[in-house]
Parts: sequence; structure tokens; C-alpha cells
Amino acid sequence: MSGAHALLRLENALATARAYQKLRIGGRIKEVTPAHYRVCGLAGHLMLGEQVCLEREDGPVIGEVVRLDETGATIKSYDKITDAGLGEVAWRLSRLTISPSHSWKGRIINALGEPVDGRGSIVAGELAISTDRLPPQATKRRIAKTPLATTIRVVDLFTPLCAGQRIGVFAGSGIGKTTLLSMFARAQGFDTVVVALVGERGREVREFAEVTLKDSLERAVVVVATSDESAMLRRQAPQTAMAVAEYFRDRGESVLLIVDSVTRYAHACREIALAAGEPPVARGYAPSVFGDIPRLLERAGPGEDGSGAITGIFSVLVDGDDHNEPIADTVRGILDGHIVLDRAIAEQGRFPAVNVLTSVSRLAHHAWTTEQRGLISKLRALIARFEDTRDLRLLGGYQPGSDTELDQAVQLVPIIYEAVKQGPDSPYGASAFRDLADALAAQTVAAPQS
Repeated sequence: MSGAHALLRLENALATARAYQKLRIGGRIKEVTPAHYRVCGLAGHLMLGEQVCLEREDGPVIGEVVRLDETGATIKSYDKITDAGLGEVAWRLSRLTISPSHSWKGRIINALGEPVDGRGSIVAGELAISTDRLPPQATKRRIAKTPLATTIRVVDLFTPLCAGQRIGVFAGSGIGKTTLLSMFARAQGFDTVVVALVGERGREVREFAEVTLKDSLERAVVVVATSDESAMLRRQAPQTAMAVAEYFRDRGESVLLIVDSVTRYAHACREIALAAGEPPVARGYAPSVFGDIPRLLERAGPGEDGSGAITGIFSVLVDGDDHNEPIADTVRGILDGHIVLDRAIAEQGRFPAVNVLTSVSRLAHHAWTTEQRGLISKLRALIARFEDTRDLRLLGGYQPGSDTELDQAVQLVPIIYEAVKQGPDSPYGASAFRDLADALAAQTVAAPQS
């Protein structure tokens, strides 16, 4: 009977414990700055990346732990302004998780996974996932070799993509980067499109969703952190978008992920790292920034056997048109190719303003046939000769008939440039190679008549 009484007492004790609320752990704020606040009494109970909250009548104010030491924890708030007071209690929370579901398609959410499109609440999925996941194991990933048609002629010709490829769009401001990304977003062949707008102008969000995406919105999830929001949300938005893309990838879908832009993500990481006390090492960027970028980018790509793939388009806003600045150089070395937009081409009115001589797709050999690879090689050579002799021809130093290769370049390159000019609503034929062949054939027929 003593054993039965002991079990009964234990059952009663457990029932009593369940009647009480769970134990909460908190600490008091001892320092407040415009960039962060410090909490004492919690350092022994927290880990980097976990959250704390300040209780308010209109809802909790959430922050994230960015530094720990013996004297306390440094917290960066998700809000625009650090709304905290000395002596106020900050309560410990767990790490940020989201619960994506199929019903998220067609919705606009913020970096915390909350709807911001005014269409009511969103349905949470059954599984809560971390926004800071590890990429699939490298040795278990499938090989990316299935060609994709983006319906952007200059891309499909000179820098073709494969499913699961990660490519960067490198451009200065005002060269047509956002327009090119919108053309990628409308590409068919993807089950889901996930777009992360990081540090964008607030007025562009609704325009991008309702005008740019148009019919693609019903298969898209848009994650937004505008330029006026805190660095924490601007850093969080690409991670949330990546977690949403991983959710659909793990269910066997082909996912297109567009992040605009990695540079603004790096700027947010820099601000957070400096607030945490890290020293700047390269143009003000702290060392951790150059670890955060590959951790994010490596999560995209082909999945393991039985899952889908995340094809990643990552824009890089090149500071001062310097393509060797630290962020551009770091991203270019990680991705599977880069598309370079040239200001000189944009000033000539040729859009997309892609410089085909400096743009590279490292998986192009999987997309081209042997004949197409040979053709593109010859076209690149002609374009290079045409551009190298531009000043000579402007000065009148070119005489037709003196150089057969240059004669061919002068004849064909303007036709090629005209053939790859394309706007967001321009028609697309059976393939980019067919459109180019038709343009060349039309010019060849018209030349004798003229």
C-alpha cells in the first residue's frame, strides 16, 4: 500500500503543479541607448539569438539577445525605437519560430511571420520551424543540372540557370535591378515564389505585390522589412523568407527565392554587430557579417533526394558602382554565378542592362547543348571585339573590308543587342535561341532589299 500511496501523492503533486502558471524568468534593465538596452539578472539563463519581451498594454515589445557577458545581456529591439525604461522587467522568451503553411501563398508578411496585407490573420502550419536553420548536408544534396527558362532572353542566352542554382544580380542604383527581378518573379516553371524585400521603400511594397507580380501573386509569399524598420527586422526578413522557401522545398516543390537585397541585409548585420561591440574591419563591416552572409546563402540550392530545390536570385546593390567592395566580393565568391548590370548600357537605353562579357553562370554547361555553347562563345567574341573598337570607330579609324571579323561584329552585334532588349511585358517566343535566330534571319533578308 505504501507504493500506491506514494504514486497517488505524486499524481496529486503533478496535478497541483499544472494548475499554476509556468515559471517565468526575468531581469531588470540597467542601461538604455538609442541602439540597444542592457538587462542584468538574465545572462545566466539566455543564449545568443533568444528573445526577451517587455510587457505593454498594447502588446509585448520583443527584442533579441546580441551579446552576453558576466554583467548582463545586450538586447536589440525589433521595434524602430528602443522603448525601454530603467528598472523595467524584461522577460525571457525562446527563439523565433514560424509555422508556414500552404495558405501563406498570396500573402504579404513581415519579418516575424505576421500578415501585413490587411487581409486578416494567416493560418499557422502544424510544424514550428526556426528561421535560422542549417543548410542540407553537402554530400546529400542533389546535383543542380536541370535547365530553367526564365523568359528573359539575355539571361537564357548568356547566363542560363538550372533548378537549384544561386545567382547574384549586381548593380548600382537606378540601373533597372528591381525591374529585372520582377521579370524573374514572373518566370514559369516554379511551384512557389518567395520574395524578400529588405530595406525597400515603403511605397514600393504594394506596387511590387499587386503590379509587378500580377498573376504570380497567388503562388507567392512576400516577406517585407522596409527601410524605416529596425535593423533587427531587416536582418530577419531574408532568414524568414529562406525558412518559408525551405518549408515548400521540403514538400517537394520547386521554389524561386528572390532576395532584394543582400547588401541591405549586410548593412543591418553591420549595425547589430557594432551595437554588440564588434570592431569594424572592412569599410565598417564587423567580422561576423562575413560569416552571416554565407550562412544565409548556403541554405538555398538543391535539396536532398525526395525534396525540391530552391533557385535563389540575390540582388547586390553595389556601393559607388565598385564591384570589388567587400560585400559584392564576398557574395560573388559564394554564388553559382553573377549577372552584372552596367550603367553605361542603361544610359544607352538597352534594358535589361546586362553586361554579357562580365556576367557568368557556373552551371551554364548543363543548360547549353554543344552547338549552343559554341554559338555563345562566338557571340561573346564578336561582342568583345565590337566593344573594344568602339572608340576607334567613333574616331573614324574603321574601314569596312579591312578586318573580316570586325566587319562581322559591326554587322551582327547591333542586331544581337536589339534582339535581347526586353521589357517586363515583352513577348517571348519558343526559346531565346529561336528569337535570336529569327532576328538575325530577318536582318539578313532585309539587307539585300535595302
